[in-house]
Amino acid sequence: MLKQLYINNFALIDKSDIKFYPGFSVITGETGAGKSIILGAIGLLLGQRAETRFIKAGTNKCVIEAHFDISRYGMEKFFTDNDIDYDADDCIIRRELTASGKSRGFINDVPVQLSLMRELGERLVDVHSQHQNLLLGKEDFQLSVVDIIAGNKDVYDKYQTTYQQYREAVKAVERLKEETEKNKLDEDFLRFQQKELQDASLREGMQEELEAESEMLTHAEDIKTALYECDNLLEGETSAVDMVRDAASALERISNVYPEVTDMARRLNECHIELKDIARDAGAKVGNVEYDPVRTEEVNAVLDNIYSLEQKFRVNTVEELMQVLAGIDEKLSHIDNGDEELMELEKKRDALRAEAEKKAAVLTESRKKAGKKVEKEMQRLLVPLGMPNIRFEVALEKSDLTEKGADKASFMFSANKNTPLMPVSKVASGGEIARVMLSLKAMISGAVKLPTIIFDEIDTGVSGQTAEKMAGIMSEMGHNNRQVISITHLPQIAAAGTNHYKVYKCDTAQGTESRMTILDHDSRVKEIAQMLSGSNITDAAISNAKELLKKTDK
Repeated sequence: MLKQLYINNFALIDKSDIKFYPGFSVITGETGAGKSIILGAIGLLLGQRAETRFIKAGTNKCVIEAHFDISRYGMEKFFTDNDIDYDADDCIIRRELTASGKSRGFINDVPVQLSLMRELGERLVDVHSQHQNLLLGKEDFQLSVVDIIAGNKDVYDKYQTTYQQYREAVKAVERLKEETEKNKLDEDFLRFQQKELQDASLREGMQEELEAESEMLTHAEDIKTALYECDNLLEGETSAVDMVRDAASALERISNVYPEVTDMARRLNECHIELKDIARDAGAKVGNVEYDPVRTEEVNAVLDNIYSLEQKFRVNTVEELMQVLAGIDEKLSHIDNGDEELMELEKKRDALRAEAEKKAAVLTESRKKAGKKVEKEMQRLLVPLGMPNIRFEVALEKSDLTEKGADKASFMFSANKNTPLMPVSKVASGGEIARVMLSLKAMISGAVKLPTIIFDEIDTGVSGQTAEKMAGIMSEMGHNNRQVISITHLPQIAAAGTNHYKVYKCDTAQGTESRMTILDHDSRVKEIAQMLSGSNITDAAISNAKELLKKTDK
């Protein structure tokens, strides 16, 4: 429920801080006074697009902030899931706009994306403006009304899950067919590529090993010379091994009288052993290294083939070539085994479709039952609204499977005797559509927990007793912890509100401003009388206004 709305530097509003209350409230004011500005401010809080023209002329920033009581609506999970502090008694939504074009949104002082503001806003406020009447011509809206009354969310969710699985299965079948057809056109080329890569006998690490071997073969003479020289220096005529051994012996001879050389002797002995091992290894490798022109040619030929394949397939390693081969193998496997794979996918698709159709049938049954409830309730609500001959029917037609199920809904309407039922959007007048939409909203509000409903001139095209009946419906909607706010030009509806707000313009030193205030009893009498008689308020209008208010007091 909306508790407070604060507006600063928005359009013609300098500063406004208004408290709101439960039940049925009304907002009145002359045309152009700024009622639409109030709605615009609320729209920004609900995540609508912002423009710098909304900022009051001569200022750099506007702020709109609303406080809500959400203690009765079970919204804690939304705040937990989005890592926002939860305050059931005072949920704060704020929107800030700057002249530079920057827009920021906050929920309980936490910066959030506008999409999240919209998500929360849809659960807090339903703004019914005149353009929403166009929804009566849309099948999705009509079907959603039936679903709300059916209370079939669990059934709908189960259908949705199966339907999405079915759609994925359909796409999988289509993909396999397309891939198979394309691969068949390329089959000869794919088999040529497969053989080319298979003949290369590729394995991991192969390129690095061959490149190392090629380097060794290319420099075989240099390697052999270096190894021989190493072996000769270590154990040749002037043997480094012998000299290290002799040096160690010399130190050992004096170690008894000069212990400080004991460690040096030990280290030289270790060096002697290590050098002897190195000399042995070098000597052994001398015999292993030979220039082999045949092997060199073989290695380089294999490497050239690898480099050529890498360039051809636009990769850099043998491992990537192996991945290319795996991909080609998979494509050819689809060609060779495509019929069996396709049959399996089609079998899965058909099974999921059958399951979706079964769940859609359950959904249809719930809608048929709800359709009867809608017809009965709309009859009950519309007859007192000046439609004694009303006929309202929910026509459900079978359709192919869609994300909504297997049904199309159409609201059929006739306000007169002996006239055929026709789609409501095609035959109802503006006033009739307003009454139909009000009745639908009243019915829906009884089925869902929507804290605040705002009607923007829902009374268009009606007057007199019908207006009083509409006021009664809105007043009834305001019961059961709901809040209904109606922007109206009709005195009958204005008088029905528990709380009455007036929007008006005034001239100040800074220019023309729009302001909003809550009216006391005497001010309400004057405002309603003016709505009845115009700017020249008569005694009869005053008396009539008082009578209208007495009806509300009862």
